[in-house]
Amino acid sequence: MVTDLADDLSLLRDLERRLLVYKFAIEELMTKLRILSEEFDSVHQHDPIEHITNRVKKPEGILEKLRRKGFPLDLDAIGDWLDDIAGVRVVCPFVSDVYRVKAMLARQHDVEILRTKDYIATPKPNGYRSLHLIVRIPVFLSDRVEHVKVEVQLRTIAMDFWATLEHKLFYKYDDSPPADFVGELMSTAMIAAQLDDRMESLHRRIHQDDH
Repeated sequence: MVTDLADDLSLLRDLERRLLVYKFAIEELMTKLRILSEEFDSVHQHDPIEHITNRVKKPEGILEKLRRKGFPLDLDAIGDWLDDIAGVRVVCPFVSDVYRVKAMLARQHDVEILRTKDYIATPKPNGYRSLHLIVRIPVFLSDRVEHVKVEVQLRTIAMDFWATLEHKLFYKYDDSPPADFVGELMSTAMIAAQLDDRMESLHRRIHQDDH
């Protein structure tokens, strides 16, 4: 038992050092997004990014997930097993902005989009809507270049509002809510989607008037 604890502490220390490259990857991506945001706002008088948040998964959470999924505790291969070690969430004003930001990222020669899951076109059964990307970007270190995966979630303000509160409500019920609760959440997700549609329509009308 003592040996297991010592092994875990050693693993956690090694993992903390290895997570530095994920922090750098996030900083690279955040810089790209801020430049795109400011440039688009300057040229088109419209900023497609409302705000951006980011996180690197905690070492304890990574080890727990590797064990839960039956993956080997090979720290050199954690990027092969897990896609969500580093995460960036981009909140956009309108649905069209979500796809616009994705397209701008795809045009960056050093951003490789590995996978896309479009939960806007096809929402999850509970009503969750968002556009998920797994991207890979180079991180230039003093002695090497590492290509690091980052999960990017793109969503509107309405999607983010719904997802944030849904998470808080489910946490309170310990992931076992009453039967009618799920139906209510689905209903509110549809209202959020309708709000996005109406705001998108208004956005288009304003820009048509500009022309």
